[in-house]
Amino acid sequence: MAKSIYKDRLAMLRSAMVKRKLDACIIPITDPHLSEYVPEYWRVIEWLTGFTGSAATVVITKKFAGLWTDSRYFIQAEKQLEGTGFTLVKLRIPHTPEYIDWIADTMKPASRVGVDGRVISFGQARLLKEKLSEKKILLSLRSDLVTPIWNDRPPMPDAMAFDHPVQYAGLSRKEKIALLNDKMREKQVDYQLLTSVDDIMWLLNIRGGDVENSPLLTSFALAGNDQVLLFAGEDKIPQRMKAALDLDGVVLLPYDTLTAVLKSLDVGKTILYTPATTSAAIYYSMPVRMPKKEDVSIVTRLKAVKNNTEISNIREVMVKDGVALTKFFMWLEENVKTGDITELSASAQLERLRMEQEGCIGPSFTTIAAFNDHAASPHYSPSKETDVKIGENGIFLLDSGGQYFGGTTDITRTIALGNPTNRMKTDFTLALRGTIDLAMACFPFGTRGYQIEMLARQALWSHGLNYGHGTGHGVGFFLNVHEGPQTIGSGASGDLNTFLTPGMLTSDEPAVYREGEYGFRTENLVLCVEDRVTEYGTFLKFDTVTLCYIDTKLVDVSILSDAELKWLNDYHTVVFEKLSVRLSTEEKKWLKAKTARLSK
Repeated sequence: MAKSIYKDRLAMLRSAMVKRKLDACIIPITDPHLSEYVPEYWRVIEWLTGFTGSAATVVITKKFAGLWTDSRYFIQAEKQLEGTGFTLVKLRIPHTPEYIDWIADTMKPASRVGVDGRVISFGQARLLKEKLSEKKILLSLRSDLVTPIWNDRPPMPDAMAFDHPVQYAGLSRKEKIALLNDKMREKQVDYQLLTSVDDIMWLLNIRGGDVENSPLLTSFALAGNDQVLLFAGEDKIPQRMKAALDLDGVVLLPYDTLTAVLKSLDVGKTILYTPATTSAAIYYSMPVRMPKKEDVSIVTRLKAVKNNTEISNIREVMVKDGVALTKFFMWLEENVKTGDITELSASAQLERLRMEQEGCIGPSFTTIAAFNDHAASPHYSPSKETDVKIGENGIFLLDSGGQYFGGTTDITRTIALGNPTNRMKTDFTLALRGTIDLAMACFPFGTRGYQIEMLARQALWSHGLNYGHGTGHGVGFFLNVHEGPQTIGSGASGDLNTFLTPGMLTSDEPAVYREGEYGFRTENLVLCVEDRVTEYGTFLKFDTVTLCYIDTKLVDVSILSDAELKWLNDYHTVVFEKLSVRLSTEEKKWLKAKTARLSK
């Protein structure tokens, strides 16, 4: 698509601003659920600017149009925004609303700033209002400027809902609702407002197809002590599911009636909501005098701790995923010499191999298949415009995942095609040391993710290297590949009240990138488990559940500690033992060589 189309759209938006008497307009990248991954209908920033990343905020004034994003997307954004009329503004700290400070510092008193209150969180809207009011700048939360000018906007998603059986979920819908009600009584709240779609899917044991790569049914929910109101497209719920929901005390209401119901609530009741995932429009529909408690939703905390059935299913899914990846890397190694494999064709081959595994319904996110300099962009995804052939000499990074009925996977492996340089081996090994050092961590109960992140960065820091993204994120269970409330990263990227708890599934992904050359990242998923109980309390550790070989051609054994080398050798022993029983003789022989023990 010609870049001039984005300049035309920017001009149309500025005309709309003039009609609405706005001096600035804010466009968040999200939807009414404040989701990371959104249906096509809500991909406003992509339509307006051409930027396809999952994290950004656009601010437009009469003379400036900027897109704020974090370091994962700097390289991508620079290329995609070139010639569009939009300027990249680099976030210094991921997940922070730095655009708010920019507006407050730039706009004159009595200026009017507009944003669509349906797609900005109440938390950010409150901060925005506070900052702007200090400068006597006016804020309008009813400024949807896009709908009138986006003439060929995609329709709202209409995929049908389907059940997620108890054999995978571990608990029935009624049992989960009972757990929620117990927690509500503990917290002394009468209602729990659920605006994050993945919370609702987990609570009700249903899934959908409204969002690419995430099995979500666009919906809201309001849980009371005697029933749950589900706000969803009634024509998207099969009749049999409607009957089952009704039996379990779930009342189905039209998707667009949430605000009307909230307005009618008893002002003597208390409601619990999450400022980060509740839009400003929804918040301001609640009665002013109604007592409100702010916190991460009860369901978010419940679903973050996987139950025994979920954990058992996850372990089985990791074997399936590891088999698919083993077949893929063997195929790549054997066929790269043909010169016909590209980043896109490699992605397609991996998806085919995953889909051969029982229970897989597709990817958990768009595959990052990146050769050489493309691997230096942490969230690069190949397109027809950027696709390149994978050569016999270079670095290939593959960050991918699968959606299975028994769980969600997310794994990154980087391999050397040909002979890597000494600097490549050093870079790779230092990042790998971070992966291993975090995996070996032992810590007391009550530890938060940011308190142990230094373990993942220390080897890189000691050599003057670093990476700009977080080290770990929670992972859903046949849900979103990125899930809260736990993270292993800076305090800005996670909930500071969340402890790492047995049953939490989290990624472990230190990295190093050299722009214009290559990138290295080794990502595993780790399960938090109990280690031991001493007179000093309960101590926890991580169990690495991802199963796939690590390319030892890139490992400089001399800079691994004895403990790190032992971990790598022990990990490869487990990988071979668990995967080989499902491989052909030829595949087993290939994997045996890839997992051979290393020594100094």
